[in-house]
Amino acid sequence: MTGPYETTALLHALFLIAIVVEAMTAALVAGRREMDWVGVCLLGCVTALGGGSMRDVLLGNHPLTWVAHPYYLLLTGGAALLTIAGARYMHKLRNVFLVLDAVGLVVFTVIGCNVALSLELPFVVVIASGMITGCVGGVLRDLLCNTIPLLFRAELYATVSILTGILYVGGLHLDLNHDVVMASAMAVGLSLRLLAIRFKWGMPKFIYSGNMD
Repeated sequence: MTGPYETTALLHALFLIAIVVEAMTAALVAGRREMDWVGVCLLGCVTALGGGSMRDVLLGNHPLTWVAHPYYLLLTGGAALLTIAGARYMHKLRNVFLVLDAVGLVVFTVIGCNVALSLELPFVVVIASGMITGCVGGVLRDLLCNTIPLLFRAELYATVSILTGILYVGGLHLDLNHDVVMASAMAVGLSLRLLAIRFKWGMPKFIYSGNMD
């Protein structure tokens, strides 16, 4: 069994898959905005690595992930550029991308929680660290593309990340088997996200049309 704050080989492999998928989906968004190749590459890197970078900056955790592992930039930038060549076929893989994006959300969340746990930070900060890691990359992508971030819409996205983090950290605090806790938390989060996509579940919307005068 691995220690509670260690990244297992499987988790690392899922992380690499997730950042590639995030970079590729960001490249498609960049294409809809008619960005040049530099913009496509930059947006791919920001989306894939932005959540972890924001987490590390806020928590004072250095070096940043992509600074410690520069090949992450090559991997995500390369994936974004590769998407340009295969863009015409990407619509056939839409469902695959949705599943892998959901996998990425829970994987990023667990990794973000682990970083905060290793720094011995309070429970609330640990959960926030997981959510930031899982969601902020997409927020940065949407802001750069001048659209309302998915995180701020009614979709179950940040909620899934928070629930995954609570289940994971809660299980560790109960001294349950780390691998079982991690797998269970990720399975619940992944299932909820996929069900939310399938049945269009969302959080209640706040709609205000009153006059402030």
